[in-house]
Amino acid sequence: MSLLDDVAVRDGWRCWVCDEPVDADMSVNDPRGPSVDSRTADKKAKIPERLAHRACNTRKGAVKVVIAWPDRLNVVEPAPLITVADRLERKGGRELVARCPSKKDAQEAADWLVDRFSRLAPGLPVTATVEPGGGQFLVALASGRKR
Repeated sequence: MSLLDDVAVRDGWRCWVCDEPVDADMSVNDPRGPSVDSRTADKKAKIPERLAHRACNTRKGAVKVVIAWPDRLNVVEPAPLITVADRLERKGGRELVARCPSKKDAQEAADWLVDRFSRLAPGLPVTATVEPGGGQFLVALASGRKR
């Protein structure tokens, strides 16, 4: 199996940048085709390769990627997820990532975050909690250090 196949199977054939499915049968030269990418330009960092669409990989270039929160989630002041992932990988601990008007909204955001982090930072055990606070509900991510 090639590196592309290994990375793609590990990532569930989903692009780490846009979180959309990657078609295994599409040409690697097609903008929606698969490519292998690293989250960082720093070759000394021990960050594994990630699966990305060719266009997502090309578009990001050397610019730091911004992972968008889905519009369907009702969140206030969502945290930048790449920054959260970097901090949790480096130090572990707990971080508040969003506020939501209802417990249902907060739980939907928490569920999405755990799923999204499984592809964004594989090997980083992340859990999400929902806590009441100030008339709203807070979503927090917690993790030990990366294994």
